[in-house]
Amino acid sequence: MDDTADLRRCAFEAGYRMLGSATEADDIAQETILRVSEPIEQGRVDNPEAFTTTVATRLSIDHLRSARVRREEYRGPWLPEPIVQRSEDPAEVADSVSYALLVVLESLSPLERAAFLLREVFAYEYGEVAEALGRTESACRQLVVRARRHVDDRRPRLPVDPDEHRVLVERFLDAAGGGDLPGLVDVLAEDVRLWSDGGPHRQAARHPIAGRDRVSRFVANVLGRLLDACAVELVTINGEPGFLLEHGGGVHLVGTVEAVDGRITAVRWVLNPEKLGSVT
Repeated sequence: MDDTADLRRCAFEAGYRMLGSATEADDIAQETILRVSEPIEQGRVDNPEAFTTTVATRLSIDHLRSARVRREEYRGPWLPEPIVQRSEDPAEVADSVSYALLVVLESLSPLERAAFLLREVFAYEYGEVAEALGRTESACRQLVVRARRHVDDRRPRLPVDPDEHRVLVERFLDAAGGGDLPGLVDVLAEDVRLWSDGGPHRQAARHPIAGRDRVSRFVANVLGRLLDACAVELVTINGEPGFLLEHGGGVHLVGTVEAVDGRITAVRWVLNPEKLGSVT
């Protein structure tokens, strides 16, 4: 892979982690390469990858601030754009940006999100975080502490191992496809919640659905009918087991489940075709 492709990957990964959108991350990567190419070629940059990540993060902060308004006006729940991995290609986004983590990051401010990612994912020193964000080192430490506390409070503390996670996905799909309500109840946690992102183009639940009884009935009715009409494929989504449904030669839905202690605690699926383009 040439140097430009490596740098574009760095920019994309920073943009995707910041924005939760592969489409928008592509735009950030393109703009970043335009900005970093000249100083790197002139030998004015000691660490091209870190410089690229910093520039992409700064651009993403500005983009995220403007995108917040659009997301607040979004029809129904807004979920991150999933990245489906069908291989072990090292160019795929790393496991450190799980789908569940992306969802939690959406609740942070742009600066908190940037500080957290630079420190916790990209392993920047606090001085480097401060330089990247144009803030004091003390202020950046506070941003990271607040962000880390928020993330720790909301992400699963004891997630299941990948094999058990995959088995839960299979049991979930089998029960949904067979309209097996007792089977769904058995695999779902009592306080399970479901989010369905159809955007302006697809019919979906406009509010999260909470509770094992309501989620099981919704899944049996909605996902059960889709499974009858679509081909299902077990895939890896942002480093974790998930599934996608194909219909008419295209991807109709991409879904993930979050699990703790052998039960599914969260179900999230994306139907908005604008967020499935990279999958297709």
